[in-house]
Amino acid sequence: MRIWAKIWKDNHLMRDTVVEDCSDDTRTHRIFHCLNEVCMIFDLAVPQWLDVNIREFQRASKTRFRRDSFIEDVNFDYLEFEVLEE
Repeated sequence: MRIWAKIWKDNHLMRDTVVEDCSDDTRTHRIFHCLNEVCMIFDLAVPQWLDVNIREFQRASKTRFRRDSFIEDVNFDYLEFEVLEE
């Protein structure tokens, strides 16, 4: 599984990275592992999966974690999290 994570502010791409998890774990565990890795790379607290994030991700394998998903204050509009390949 490869995940592309992007930080957006004012409609500009500020940072991005691609992470990969090739383990034999479940899809859900691989997604959580990738999100944790992305947050370590970007030095962020792991965002909360709100109902809207779960629905978006189930529908399109992509979601945006907005400021309300984070416990700490962030200086960007959203973190986009998208599956590139499984």
